[in-house]
Amino acid sequence: MDELQKLAFEKSRRDFLRGSALGLGSIALGTMLGCKNPGEQVVKQVLASAAGGDENQPLVNPHFVPKAKRVIYMFQSGGPSQMELFDYKPKLYQMHGQEIPASVLGTARVSGMTSNQNGFPLAAPAATFKQYGASGSYFSDLVPHTAGIADDICVVKSMFTEQINHEPAVIFTQTGNQLSGRPSIGSWISYGLGSLNNNLPSFIVMVSKGGGDQPISNLAWSNGFLPSHHQGVQFMSGKDPVLYLSSPDGVEKLDRRRALNFIREFNLLQKDKWQDPEIDSRLNQYEMAYRMQMAVPEIADLS
Repeated sequence: MDELQKLAFEKSRRDFLRGSALGLGSIALGTMLGCKNPGEQVVKQVLASAAGGDENQPLVNPHFVPKAKRVIYMFQSGGPSQMELFDYKPKLYQMHGQEIPASVLGTARVSGMTSNQNGFPLAAPAATFKQYGASGSYFSDLVPHTAGIADDICVVKSMFTEQINHEPAVIFTQTGNQLSGRPSIGSWISYGLGSLNNNLPSFIVMVSKGGGDQPISNLAWSNGFLPSHHQGVQFMSGKDPVLYLSSPDGVEKLDRRRALNFIREFNLLQKDKWQDPEIDSRLNQYEMAYRMQMAVPEIADLS
């Protein structure tokens, strides 16, 4: 029996639909990107997957030599206004204290915090702006160090959202949709790049303490409908960088290994019965946590 016949017998309807979505999507993407023989790449990937490929690896090889090995993504949940940092609006200085023109405000919704206001006066930035670098980009005096690398960074000013409240706007920024349930940007990066280290998660999250009281929902690093091993793992300061990773007092490593073996056996029974791919993700997460017990203390020790 050749490989294609073997695949036909072993793949269920659910596997076919799931694989078809990925395969056909990859073919379409390859065509748009000008790949040569994108279908051949997909077939090779499917065969490699059937042979037991690592699910943490990227789906298909890119059509170019990749340079990025990791992505560091910083997000300010409730940061300063862009008009105080890098989005220079000289008209605001001229119209300081005046009401927002009806042509601008129109029938736009207002937030709950401002809905009872008698008026909506414009406010000029408290910061001062000037141009930096050969590009002549505007930056305020609040970010002098960022201004010093004006020609080395890209500032995108065309992005916007119609969400006027914090939580939906944050979810929109992180997932592309104001409704929860979609994968976060970090999960998509994990899904696309895979992982170079089998002992650590491909997507980690660090939340600064800050001084504000605005809570940050873990929806900002949710995997959404992607397999759960693409969800962000939060690292913290203190004795236990990752919650519930350390074994309780009195529990030896061998005991932990035996417990995982039993859990694996029970999960495999459920997998045979229900054919749920999420069971594989759960098994991989248990094994990842076991390996992280050795790797995390070492990388988290900055002494």
